[in-house]
Amino acid sequence: MTEPTRSELREAVAPFESSSLMLGLYQIVTSIALYLAALGLMYWSLRASYALTLLLAIPTSALLVRMFIVQHDCGHGSFFASRRANDLLGTLCGVLTLAPYAHWRRQHAQHHANWNNLDRRDSGVDIYSTCLTVEEYRALTPWRRFLYRLPRHPLVANVAIPPVVFLLLYRVPFDTPKDWTRERRSVWVTNLAILASWGGLAAIFGIAGVLKVQLPVVVISTMVGVWLFSVQHRFEGARWARREEWNFSDAALKGSSYLALPRALHWLTGNIGFHHIHHLSARVPNYRLAACHRSNAALRPEMPLSLARAFSAGGLTLWDEAQNKLVRFRDAVRSGSF
Repeated sequence: MTEPTRSELREAVAPFESSSLMLGLYQIVTSIALYLAALGLMYWSLRASYALTLLLAIPTSALLVRMFIVQHDCGHGSFFASRRANDLLGTLCGVLTLAPYAHWRRQHAQHHANWNNLDRRDSGVDIYSTCLTVEEYRALTPWRRFLYRLPRHPLVANVAIPPVVFLLLYRVPFDTPKDWTRERRSVWVTNLAILASWGGLAAIFGIAGVLKVQLPVVVISTMVGVWLFSVQHRFEGARWARREEWNFSDAALKGSSYLALPRALHWLTGNIGFHHIHHLSARVPNYRLAACHRSNAALRPEMPLSLARAFSAGGLTLWDEAQNKLVRFRDAVRSGSF
């Protein structure tokens, strides 16, 4: 069976690239409105029991992840037909998710220009969507190997770093080029909006009350969201390639995962598990990804990524060019000198 050409894949995806006002409004209600309602319930629960507040943080965090996908679609211009509507909604979401919209959008665009390309890993990618090759890792000094491994330890990468990024690093455009004027401004405007909203809540519930509610939600949602992002390109069977061998279709269908989740989890995560479709066309809004995936057998990867395989993929941090696969640090040590 011959593999479909890029033009054939484009033809299969094209019918799903249009936005829907009704589906978009439905997602606003079932993400932003539900999130705000759940957040309000958490503040109310402070009077009853903080254990109840922490319990409510779980569904509230899930709704925040769903809202982030709305922001993500706005950044790709796919959520609404109107660019202005996308930017307004994305900016609002950015205040609630703590990720400045214009700044995040431009950085994320660099990911879509370079994903899984071993020769273009210096173009704004991060530790979750890139990796060294085994030979590059072995060429490092012991100290630099330690510095490379430390942030990629599962507890550091999936527990410690995500809240720090959203709470602290996104507050300052520390790695933003000076000519990104609009993006730098979006950081400060988002900070002011967060300060105003959290300050208003503090006037009602006190600073301690705000921290008791907001911090658990931020910690849980960022850990879940970043983990989802990390398994979208680093999983067993993922394809990475040098520039001369890299092609768009393979990078999308074989270098991006289809995370096969239960239907309820697909809903909560805004269908981001259909990431292979998203990389084929970022113009497909998240509320059409599942239908696009079902529409054509050529759009369905041979081996879906199960939750079990996804949980075990966190250690895949190096690309072995000899074996043409992702490996763990211990595999690089076994097959060569440390």
